[in-house]
Amino acid sequence: MMFIHFDGSSGRRVQASGIAKTGSANCANCANSLAVTLLVIFDCDGVLVDSEPLANASFSRALKAQGLDWSAEETIRRLMGLSLKSALEICEAEIGRKLPDDFLDKMQAVTYQSFRDAPLMPVAGVKEAVLALQAAGVATCVASSGTPEKMRFTLGLTGLWDLFDGRIFSASQVPRGKPFPDLFLHAAIAMDVQPFECTVVEDAVPGVQAARAAGMRALAYAGAPHAHREALQAAGGRLFDDMKQLPDLVLS
Repeated sequence: MMFIHFDGSSGRRVQASGIAKTGSANCANCANSLAVTLLVIFDCDGVLVDSEPLANASFSRALKAQGLDWSAEETIRRLMGLSLKSALEICEAEIGRKLPDDFLDKMQAVTYQSFRDAPLMPVAGVKEAVLALQAAGVATCVASSGTPEKMRFTLGLTGLWDLFDGRIFSASQVPRGKPFPDLFLHAAIAMDVQPFECTVVEDAVPGVQAARAAGMRALAYAGAPHAHREALQAAGGRLFDDMKQLPDLVLS
C-alpha cells in the first residue's frame, strides 16, 4: 500500500510510494498529535449497522454444522473485524480441513435473511452523527472488511447507503485486510487526504490496529455489550460509548 509524499517547498502532493507495515511505532505515535480531521473513515459492521450479533449467530451455527463448536460469543471474540477470507482461513485451520465450496454462499443466504427478519438496524445515533460531521464540512467514507455486495445490502437495508454512496471501500480492494493498514491508506488516497488528517471509527481490535499502523487517529466505539474495551484501548483506540459523542470527539 502506498504512502503519499509531499514536496517540501510547495506542500503539494507529488508521489505515492512505499509499503506500510502493520504495527509501525512511528505511525502509531504520530496519530496522537492529530490537530485537524478532514476525513472520518467509518467501519461498517458494528459501527454503522448493528450486525455483529446476527451475523455471528449465523456464522456460529454454520460452523457447528461443520464440526467447529464455537458459540456466537466465541466467534465474535476470535473473528470480529477480520476479512471474511481471513476468518475462513482461521476456521479451516481449527477444523483441519477446507470448508465446503458452498459454505460461504449458504451461510450468507441465512445471514441476509436474518437481517431482513430482525430487521437489521443502524447503530443508535450514527446517522445523526454522520450528518452532523458532514454539515461541519468533514468528509466521510466507509472502509470495511465486508464485501461491497454485503455493504450495499446492509447499508441499503438500514437507510445509510445514500450517506456514503461513491465513498465505500472494501478489504477486497487491497492486498491485505485489517490489522494491516492497507485498506485505510487506500481510502485516504481515494479521498485525497493524508493519513494524519484522518480519524477512523472502529469497534474491533484489528481495525484499531490497522488505523494506528496507518498513522490515523482511532476512535473505538465500545457501546455494544460484546465490546472488548480493554483490548480496544490497549490497541490504541480512544473509547466512547455513544454515537452522540462522536461529532464532538472528532471536531474538538
